Amino acid sequence: MELAIYNKEGKDTGRKAVLSDEVFAVDANEHAVYLDVKQYLANQRQGTHKSKERSEVSGSTRKLHKQKGGGGSRIGDINSPVLVGGGRVFGPRPRDYRFKLNQKVKQLARRSALTVAAQQGNIVVVENFEFEAPKTKEFVNFTKNLKVDGKKVLLVSASENKNVYLSARNVPGADTMRACDINTYAVLNHNAIILTEDSLDFINKL
Repeated sequence: MELAIYNKEGKDTGRKAVLSDEVFAVDANEHAVYLDVKQYLANQRQGTHKSKERSEVSGSTRKLHKQKGGGGSRIGDINSPVLVGGGRVFGPRPRDYRFKLNQKVKQLARRSALTVAAQQGNIVVVENFEFEAPKTKEFVNFTKNLKVDGKKVLLVSASENKNVYLSARNVPGADTMRACDINTYAVLNHNAIILTEDSLDFINKL
């Protein structure tokens, strides 16, 4: 697959970028994508949730009334889960939500996501560029020139460019990422993927 290469002013440079068919033209595997996104989101969870159980609630352990003969239901202490202010039954406990996923499954998921993005025309290739200083307005104009303004934009470059990152940081829906950090969730979560020329050297080997 070949795509036109644009400059940051949005003008066609007349050159073509070659996208590897092994990455951008595979048979998309929805289940692999589901597993990879599920793992990514699970890994973001802190897992620090905790509720107090019966033994942890502050309250007297005195039995409220005798077991039988009172004409009411049996009841223990005031910390009972059936009473207001009592402990919680089977409440959440701190846990790790991470789980293992084979590298080949993750690779297939990334390739599937990039293939779908390419088929939908959501990928734009630009020549390598830099900003002389951090300016949000300059990044906004950059997206307008490429006709992706108003979309969720992901800019992928070979290395981190601090000025570009700082310029995009305050733009709603815009993110920047190094090519080595690209993942299935990031590709699916944006509807405009801007790839710099130097990033393709890495992405074509994913």
